[in-house]
Amino acid sequence: MFKPEISNKLKLWNSSVDGCEWIGVACDSKGFVVGLDLSEESISGGFDNASSLFSLQHLQKLNLAANNFNSVIPSGFNKLVMLSYLNLSYANFVGQIPIEISQLTRLVTLDISSVNSYITGQGLKLEKPNLQKFVQNLTSLRKLYLDGVSIKAQGQEWRNALLPLPNLQVLSMSYCDLSGPLDSSLTRLKNLSVIILDGNNFSSPVPQTFSNFKKLTTLSLASCGLTGKFPKTIFQIGTFSFIDLSFNYNLHGSIPEFLLGGSLQTLRIRNTSFSGAFPYSIGNMGHLSELDLSNCELNGTLPFSLSNLTKLRYMDLSSNSFTGQMPPFGMAKNLTRLNLSHNRLSGEISSSNHFEGLHNLVSVDLRDNFINGSIPSSLFALTLLLNIQLSLNQFSKFDKLINVSTSVLKTLDLSNNDLSGPFPMSIFKLHSLSVLDLSFNRLNGSLQLDELMELRDLSTLDLSYNNISVNIQGIVPNWIWRIQNLQSLNISHNMLTGFDGPLHNLTSNLISLDLHNNQLQGPIPVFSEFSSYLDYSMNKFDSVIPQDIGNYLSFTTFLSFSNNTLHGTIPRSLCNASNLQVLDISINSISGTIPSCLMLMTQTLVVLNLKMNNLIGTIPDVFPPYCVLRTLDLQKNNLDGQIPKSLVKCSALEVLNLANNIIIGTFPCLLKNISTIRVIVLRSNKFNGHIGCPNTSGTWQMLQIVDLAFNNFSGKLPGKFFTTWEAMRSDENQADLKVKRVQFEVLQFGQIYYHDSVTVTSKGQQMDLVKILTVFTSIDFSSNHFEGPIPYSIGNFKALYILNISNNRLSGKIPSSIGNLKQLESLDLSNNTLTGEIPVQLESLSFLSYLNLSFNHLVGKIPTGTQLQSFQSSSFEGNDGLYGPPLTEKPDGKRNDELLSCSTDWKFLSVELGFVFGLGIVIGPLMFWKQWRIRYWKLVDKILCWIFSRIHLEYVTHRGQTYIVLRWH
Repeated sequence: MFKPEISNKLKLWNSSVDGCEWIGVACDSKGFVVGLDLSEESISGGFDNASSLFSLQHLQKLNLAANNFNSVIPSGFNKLVMLSYLNLSYANFVGQIPIEISQLTRLVTLDISSVNSYITGQGLKLEKPNLQKFVQNLTSLRKLYLDGVSIKAQGQEWRNALLPLPNLQVLSMSYCDLSGPLDSSLTRLKNLSVIILDGNNFSSPVPQTFSNFKKLTTLSLASCGLTGKFPKTIFQIGTFSFIDLSFNYNLHGSIPEFLLGGSLQTLRIRNTSFSGAFPYSIGNMGHLSELDLSNCELNGTLPFSLSNLTKLRYMDLSSNSFTGQMPPFGMAKNLTRLNLSHNRLSGEISSSNHFEGLHNLVSVDLRDNFINGSIPSSLFALTLLLNIQLSLNQFSKFDKLINVSTSVLKTLDLSNNDLSGPFPMSIFKLHSLSVLDLSFNRLNGSLQLDELMELRDLSTLDLSYNNISVNIQGIVPNWIWRIQNLQSLNISHNMLTGFDGPLHNLTSNLISLDLHNNQLQGPIPVFSEFSSYLDYSMNKFDSVIPQDIGNYLSFTTFLSFSNNTLHGTIPRSLCNASNLQVLDISINSISGTIPSCLMLMTQTLVVLNLKMNNLIGTIPDVFPPYCVLRTLDLQKNNLDGQIPKSLVKCSALEVLNLANNIIIGTFPCLLKNISTIRVIVLRSNKFNGHIGCPNTSGTWQMLQIVDLAFNNFSGKLPGKFFTTWEAMRSDENQADLKVKRVQFEVLQFGQIYYHDSVTVTSKGQQMDLVKILTVFTSIDFSSNHFEGPIPYSIGNFKALYILNISNNRLSGKIPSSIGNLKQLESLDLSNNTLTGEIPVQLESLSFLSYLNLSFNHLVGKIPTGTQLQSFQSSSFEGNDGLYGPPLTEKPDGKRNDELLSCSTDWKFLSVELGFVFGLGIVIGPLMFWKQWRIRYWKLVDKILCWIFSRIHLEYVTHRGQTYIVLRWH
């Protein structure tokens, strides 16, 4: 069977015409069919040994390539004994290749290539018989193509199988499951001119003896797991026209000097470990049309001899470390694609020398360099140019754009430059533009968005981060939502204040809309139900969230209303957004309770952020099986009750932040088996009891931030439990870890991430971590009722940045193991009952910039000759017998933290009471003399402690200052 609408041959066959005249049929002088070409005819259904095809006894050439037989190869091919050419490639044959083909001893060309079985799930294989038995009789073969056929042969096996083919000129066996190593025995096939072995797993170097292939024109060894250093002498084979060594990540080498008159046309070495400079002699390769050296380790300057490559059509040198100026390419008139992105190129680009006359150029990518000066206007005059990507450079201005009426430009990315001055209105003359990105520049003046009406093919628009001077401001015109092809719009970080006209009944095709960080007011707009990404955060929207909004979010995966002044309750219709992965309604004035259905959504919902609202009630205990929630942030509300038990079903949870609520209960050991947890913040709630989870091992290996401050936890600090927090223990590869963040990828191909944030207390002040680095670690157990010694094992947290266990009842000595915390920047042990001397090991904490040991019972001299003397005296005050710089007084036995004492001296009780009742007499001095006020309130505190035995005095540090507060036991 075949499809007549696709066929170019069979549909023209006519029984009234001599068959020898049919297209695809060749006959000899006697009328016998000697050639049959039915390639690319979309023939389907297969055929068997009874097919009339096998009656063509004189057939010499048969081509059935590129059809869709979807069957095994019939064994009847052995009847076609005269065949010298057989092509069954990519015809969707499956199963074992029949041994009968090996009986066709006249074969000169055999092509049974197949789409690899890894892609289709089925394909051809050559296992029984194996390769050796299959080719042993085909001694006349000159061209052998078995690409994609599963052979699964070891190095020596497949190499020895080929050695009986002395006339072999073309060997193409890519993606055949061959294994290595490569060795010199292949060079015995001296007539080889083409070697294509891509996609096998040789895991070996390339033999030096490959340079003995004197007739070699093509060498393709891409994705072969090659190792070692590639022999330079192979490049010197004078007959070479094609070399591909790509995607051999552990293959080393350097670009050799090239002799004048070389025949090389294609050189691909991308994604290898080739290093060193680019030789000036590259200009000798006058026939070179494709040069791809991307993603290597090459450096130095680009030789200006590249301009001599007049036949060059494709050049990709991206992701290396090339420096200096970009060479001109004005003589490369055939150049279609130029990619020099992700290097360190600098200097200016001349409009006339670099691009003028390159009329075949389709794409230019110079992203992520240090190129400055003007954007050359000659680029916009090239009539075939589709893509210009110049982002992440230092361009400062536009050349005047002229003669752009014939431009077919589709993509213009000038983001992250230093462009300033008036907005270049001539851009709107580029009527074919589909993607326009001018974000992160310093464009000023006014921009009338009405001009965008000229760009009717626009699908992506990003004008964000142009708010340094007068910029995009005013209202967003209504017509912008009706641009037919507009799919992505980013106008964040500007001064937009509102919308033009009603926004209902819009026919927008927007998929991604980013309006964050403007001054937009009024009600929340509802857009197309096809929108996937919606960011309304950091504006001045002041309405309720529409009750039916969830009915318009069928395809939405990201929705943020964060940092507005929204009020009302959370609409239950949000639970109809079945594809939602990120929901952020934080920092508003939302009230009411959390709808239970939001927790049921966590089978798809990955991030739920409701922090800093006015929510009340309990956290719904209805988390479902297969919960995929990673972030639950409910801090700074008025929630009560306990941590829901069903939260244990969220086995991928990374961030749990319940700070500043009224939640009760004990330490959350119910979550002990969730190994992914990185952040636990329970600060300022009503938790109580001991911490730690006994009889467990391996709990929270990834934990990096834990904040239990301002609760009623008590008991000893469980040193054994801390040993399971592996992320705080390792200080290896810190430089590598600092580039990683706790984040969730929202749009995979758009590289849009949701970044988790957290507030920590560091150096006596609260600090917001907008993006949490996976290397950042912090422990805050302050303002609880912990007692006993500080565990010695805490010194194993070598990656710790912040340690705060102040305002507790800890006793004993400061463990010397704290000196092992080499990354520590902030240490607060104040307001405990620690004794003994300050360990000299603290001298080695070279990164320590905040230290507070005040109001303990420490004694002895502060270690001298270290940075400990650089801290203020307030870091050490209130300790018995502690002296030395920065303290100046020697110990006199007097306790400096007597303010904390709640004991009553009965001898003076009557005097104190009389003083209180005589308050009216001294009301004037209390108002005008600070010293009197201080003494008075000290007295009141003592009396309250005496009357109410459950009250105690406590020091609290805020913004670098220490205050006394009364707390109830």
